[in-house]
Amino acid sequence: MTATSLLSLLPYAATFLLFLLLLEQLSYLSKKRSLPGPTVVLPFLGNAIPLVCNPTRFWDIQSSLAKSSPVGLSANYIFGRFILFVRDTNLSHKIFANVRPDAFALVGHPFGKKLFGEHNLIYMTGQAHKDLRRRIAPNFTPKALSTYTALQQNVILRHMRNWLRISSLSGQDPIPLRFLVRDMNLETSQTVFVGPYLDPAARERFKSDYNFFNVGLMKLPIDLPGFAFRNARLAVSRLVETLSDCAKESRKRMENGDDDVEPTCLIDFWMHETVQEHRTAGETGSIEPAPAHASEAEIGAHLFDFLFAAQDASTSSLLWAVTLLDSHPEVLEKVREEVAGIWSPEWDSPITAEMLSKMKYTHAVAREVVRYRAPATMVPHIAAVDFPLTETYTIPKGTIVFPSAFESCFQGFTEPERFDPNRFSDERHEDRVYKRNYLAFGAGAHQCVGQRYALNHLVLFIAMFCTLIDFRRHRTDGCDDIEFVPTICPKDDCKVFLSPRCTRFPAASSP
Repeated sequence: MTATSLLSLLPYAATFLLFLLLLEQLSYLSKKRSLPGPTVVLPFLGNAIPLVCNPTRFWDIQSSLAKSSPVGLSANYIFGRFILFVRDTNLSHKIFANVRPDAFALVGHPFGKKLFGEHNLIYMTGQAHKDLRRRIAPNFTPKALSTYTALQQNVILRHMRNWLRISSLSGQDPIPLRFLVRDMNLETSQTVFVGPYLDPAARERFKSDYNFFNVGLMKLPIDLPGFAFRNARLAVSRLVETLSDCAKESRKRMENGDDDVEPTCLIDFWMHETVQEHRTAGETGSIEPAPAHASEAEIGAHLFDFLFAAQDASTSSLLWAVTLLDSHPEVLEKVREEVAGIWSPEWDSPITAEMLSKMKYTHAVAREVVRYRAPATMVPHIAAVDFPLTETYTIPKGTIVFPSAFESCFQGFTEPERFDPNRFSDERHEDRVYKRNYLAFGAGAHQCVGQRYALNHLVLFIAMFCTLIDFRRHRTDGCDDIEFVPTICPKDDCKVFLSPRCTRFPAASSP
């Protein structure tokens, strides 16, 4: 074909391309209908660039548009996908209650299946999902949580000592807490979830791979060598493999031990139940099939689910706890007074689960931190079918739907814009009165299975941090603005000045 012939085809190619672009715009507008949102979007990319460059502003705009809508919805377009932002609490509950093959699929992240794999816990539905949650439940009993409390304290103490050392070396400069808290939480998760089955070298590799994963979450989903998304996907595979090896070692310990062998971490509790189930079946001569979700590979994948759910959300809550306690000195004083009446570092003994249960006000502070700054602000779902959400709007099949837990937590409650732990007191019990609005841990079949563990960790951190350390925020304009990283944290990474508050730290406890 000659160059002249090719040139003669250009007008037709351009016309065809313009026709496709017009079809894309018309398709978007037909799905959007009368909902607030951009009228014209870039081909394919849509508003992906503003989302990646400034996610806080992007979601603020979606929230403002949804507030202007009588149905509490707003629309947009990202990477060829129509998206729907849901502000209304009742509509969010409707989505959470309809996670099933013929309604909605929970995805956790718009491109989560590429990162987490097809068989991740968050993608499960029906009886298989119920069976897995039943198998997970023994990992969060009071006995298990008590075991984890001792492990958590040892890690927290070690890191707080290091924070004080770093702060003293920084002179007059504040130190940013975000990465320090993230590293502490990662070690806490490693220790609580897989305990003695990770050696120091494996922990360092684990830390590096989790950083690859974290960075990739907020980048464009380009699955090519050298791109952050590809690095994240490969890192997840290595993390799951490492956790599977830990499950294998735990199974050996549980199988070789007596019936009364004591679990020392979460994977031990999981394997203890699994081994006991096998032994019972053997003793009774049962020919029941092997328990579902009991292979090391499956358990390793589910442990990664726990890690992802706990790590970044917990880091967010701990940072906001420091920020909000600093800006509310009357709350800080009440926390310190309550903790001092229950535990003292001079006793040289750890905070027990029983002591934690007595810290009623500190628990209220933790719950209010999570309400006021819900770490998982949105929970993405995909519409598997055309779903009638309201009398006037049907969600088109394939839409990525974002129910906003953050927005719901500011609806219903008394003076929701005010940080007020007393709303969770026995006198006001707003946690019961406005239970439907408290969506920080989700709702429905996929409600966070580890929420008691998450709250215990936050209460323990608050009690220890406020008792052992004097702290002051380095306040600048906008320092407390919200930043997505991928959960939310203070924009300045929570810069603080730290100094010891007690003459000595308590000794590490024996788990």
